[in-house]
Amino acid sequence: MGAKEAKLIEFLRKKGGLASYFELIKAGFSKSLLKTGLMNKCIKRIDRGLYCLSEGMSFSNPDLVTISIKIPRGVVCLLSALAWHEATNEIPKHVDVAISRGTYENRIKYPPVRFYRFSSNAWGAGIENIEVDGHKIKIYCLAKTIADCFKFRNRIGINVARDALKIAVTEKSVSPKEIMRYAKVCRVDKIIKPILETML
Repeated sequence: MGAKEAKLIEFLRKKGGLASYFELIKAGFSKSLLKTGLMNKCIKRIDRGLYCLSEGMSFSNPDLVTISIKIPRGVVCLLSALAWHEATNEIPKHVDVAISRGTYENRIKYPPVRFYRFSSNAWGAGIENIEVDGHKIKIYCLAKTIADCFKFRNRIGINVARDALKIAVTEKSVSPKEIMRYAKVCRVDKIIKPILETML
């Protein structure tokens, strides 16, 4: 293994084993070096413009990190956000990602992604910036996620939305007032209000 290849591997290790083509080129690694790394099987291409170490990644949540690299303007939402906030027993089969209407949707092979198009007001409300293994990830706060779940109740299931609402209020100390604020943004306040009233 050459010195340049060793530097490439070290760079990827520092990034947790995963980096985009843009990050690698910006760091000074050439296209030909990437080809050499692929031929020698010290790195592998897991999707268009996305490379990882052959030995694997060392992230606690590789799917969310990958999404933050591949879809920088995407926001983790619905079941994926509920799972992050530990407000559901459901295990997401893919990463739910919100994009603003009119935004281009990236084609992604890994991880499996389901896109949801939000109006600009709904897309921009309640975004939290969290850090996972040194990568910044956009995700909706729990109160906004609850409102979104009721908005998309026909796709994720009304029972999932109801259970998450109960967990948010009784276990996660999310105030009904905050949930109703986002419910108005998502135009589901008339649906959520009577359910909340029965809980209080």
